[in-house]
Amino acid sequence: MKNTFSSLKNDLPAGVVVFLVALPLCLGISLASGAPFFSGIISGIIGGVVIGSLSGSNLSVSGPAAGLAALVLAAIHNIGDFNLFLCAVLIAGILQMLIGFAKLGGIANYFPSSVIKGMLTSIGILIIAKQIPHAFGYDKDEKGLLTELLPFGDIHEIFHPVGNIDVGVLLMCIISIVIMIVWEKPFIKSKFKFVPGALVAVIASVVINEILKATNNPLTIVQEHLVNVKSASSPAEFFSFFTFPDFNGFLNSKVIITGVMIAIIASLETLLSIEACDNLDPERNVTNTNRELIAQGIGNSVAGLIGGLPVTSVIVRSSANINAGAKTKLSAIFHGLLLLICIILIPGLLNKIPLSALAAILLLTGYKLCKLSVFKQMYNNGKYQFIPFIVTVSVILAIDLFGLHKPIKGEGLLIGVIAGLVAAFGAILHGNLKNSHYFHADKKDDSTHITLHLAEEVSFLNKASIRKKLDEIPENAFVSIDAADTEYIDFDVLELIKEFRDIKAPLKNITCSLIGFKEIYEVDKSHNGSSGH
Repeated sequence: MKNTFSSLKNDLPAGVVVFLVALPLCLGISLASGAPFFSGIISGIIGGVVIGSLSGSNLSVSGPAAGLAALVLAAIHNIGDFNLFLCAVLIAGILQMLIGFAKLGGIANYFPSSVIKGMLTSIGILIIAKQIPHAFGYDKDEKGLLTELLPFGDIHEIFHPVGNIDVGVLLMCIISIVIMIVWEKPFIKSKFKFVPGALVAVIASVVINEILKATNNPLTIVQEHLVNVKSASSPAEFFSFFTFPDFNGFLNSKVIITGVMIAIIASLETLLSIEACDNLDPERNVTNTNRELIAQGIGNSVAGLIGGLPVTSVIVRSSANINAGAKTKLSAIFHGLLLLICIILIPGLLNKIPLSALAAILLLTGYKLCKLSVFKQMYNNGKYQFIPFIVTVSVILAIDLFGLHKPIKGEGLLIGVIAGLVAAFGAILHGNLKNSHYFHADKKDDSTHITLHLAEEVSFLNKASIRKKLDEIPENAFVSIDAADTEYIDFDVLELIKEFRDIKAPLKNITCSLIGFKEIYEVDKSHNGSSGH
């Protein structure tokens, strides 16, 4: 680890910041996943210490991800046994390692962003739906508000949470949401930028509830609506809290399918997060995606072996790490050690946190994934983006939220992604897919002049080949990307071209000019002139 010890003054404070962000999220994602709170903390520790040590990224931070919560919740209920579910996590980890060793880390390039955004938007909606019962104080409904509504054919099911409202719980949820929204306002955020609003909401909820309890107020939140983390009185008792997988799961089709689903979605989330993290990295380091998948696979294997939730690289933690000034992976490792110390020394304090405060965190997390502006953005990006997006969202919600297909319950994310991919392929075929580009290189005066002439139709399927060709361009070259004869360029390819021009070309001292791009593509919106030299 280069310059690890010389960067302690940056990494240790950044590790504290990430810990403060991660702690409420680990507990909240456990709640959203229908898993023991101890499992979420275990995964946070593994994400920091194990994956943090093995990852090739200096700034990425891993842990339990909200994006997998809906899948985990349905999988645990569908499999019916947490120990069997852990075997699915182990299978996912093994598959991720195999993907990494097979050097398939570029697999995310073959998934259109419209389908991935559709998956994330659906996850946001599922998180909101499944947290409403906890916001109302109806914690007995572990499967979520609407999940079982249609399969039972009982329209009165939807009124169960409303008829069982705990006023104190609901008020605490509302207060927590208000605190987090206000905390994001510039006049507060600028002064306390390293203090996460989620942590402030959790602390405030604990303090308020303790005051209500001390004054015997009827709005006091009782223990059944609070976090319940196991507390150990000795090291032996602490280690007894770890849960081990039931290896019979390797012979169970439900477990195997769940493991494959976790591997696919966790890998996609990780690769997307790593790409975003690299773009935020002030030093513009490029992470080896194959090594990252191997590290994630080892982390998930460990999680499956000792009772943790699935782990991915998480952009929320990673961006907090970068903004806090981290320099090396020591910050991620340190945050994992702080989580370990926390679960050993202060489980009693964690058990004072209201579930509705965690539900508030998840409700806002879900909202950020599925807010109306996401739908507007995808619609404005054109039919080739919007159709796969809306198909993905519709199929996932039809299966996982309303349970319209009982035999494959819990597999809506995978079915939805497949449906979105089919829609994307159909849209491309409808647009009469052709060769993406013509590549021509000349040597003039000891310099390389390259023309990349784009075809009439350029789809997301061409993204990988164009990326490869651009990455192979030598340093100090002169490159012209010509779209004069192009009628359609996919959104993903446009983003790839702009990324090359604005980020990668300057790093290799490449002069890049874009020719013939239509105004609708807005390639010059945030750029003036050419790159390099």
